[in-house]
Amino acid sequence: MDPRTTFASADDLASALGGVGYLADDALSTVTWLSLRLGRPLLMEGEPGTGKTALAEALAETMDLPLIRLQCYEGIDASQALYDWDFPRQILHVRALEAVEGGAKDVRELEADLFDERFLLARPVLQALRDAPAVLLVDEVDRADDEFEAFLLEVLSTWQVTIPELGPVRAATPPVVVLTSNRTRELHDALKRRCLYHWLEHPGIERELAIVRSRAPEVPEALAAQVVRAVHAIRGDREMLKPPGVAETLDWARALYELGTRTLDTETAAATLGVAVKYREDAERVKRALDVMLTP
Repeated sequence: MDPRTTFASADDLASALGGVGYLADDALSTVTWLSLRLGRPLLMEGEPGTGKTALAEALAETMDLPLIRLQCYEGIDASQALYDWDFPRQILHVRALEAVEGGAKDVRELEADLFDERFLLARPVLQALRDAPAVLLVDEVDRADDEFEAFLLEVLSTWQVTIPELGPVRAATPPVVVLTSNRTRELHDALKRRCLYHWLEHPGIERELAIVRSRAPEVPEALAAQVVRAVHAIRGDREMLKPPGVAETLDWARALYELGTRTLDTETAAATLGVAVKYREDAERVKRALDVMLTP
């Protein structure tokens, strides 16, 4: 399957994503379709919980491709993203040869044996190149450092890496690449130029309610609407340390349903607030304003 020709239009892509529970607006479906059509990585920035990672998951499910995830963190380097050698197996192999052949094997032959592909541990980037077509999710790339960005840019430019012991590995079909960033730091312009870009906002009330209907259909309509309105009221407080994302909206709606709640009142909201709000300071602010936030 060639990802570039899977969907005839942005509308087709939006419909397919909707079929797996991901509701994309026109702007997001258009830029995602263009990234597939042009074979370019898609860089998505936005607040945590806006659905950046979920888009890559939905693309993989929609196109029936493997999802390969590279979780970035401070200090990650190229080897942790690319490949490593299975040293324990190599040592066992040497000992087995010594036992069988009495150590008579030529050093060059032994090295060729040791650095054979069967001892290679493919990390996410190499795995995506070898297994393409696939969806490669580079999650929270803003947590990595400049050197890793440079490595990533080189791979995204050539779709190829070279393993000194084995030679070059090139993707027969470039993987679908989605990079996400919570914008804890600015990414380099060179990386941004290589990608198509989209800033993902929290969805509006109607779209978020549609997401709840799609992902949690067991939740009654009236309760889902109350939860969505409450979450939007919480997000409206600009002093919040971590506004709840769509995942928290879904969790809160499901939690209330499991409790047998059919109408969200102040007491129930306060008792279950920890499902949606994860900082003590935020919880205290919300509790003081629940009466106002729950007013239709």
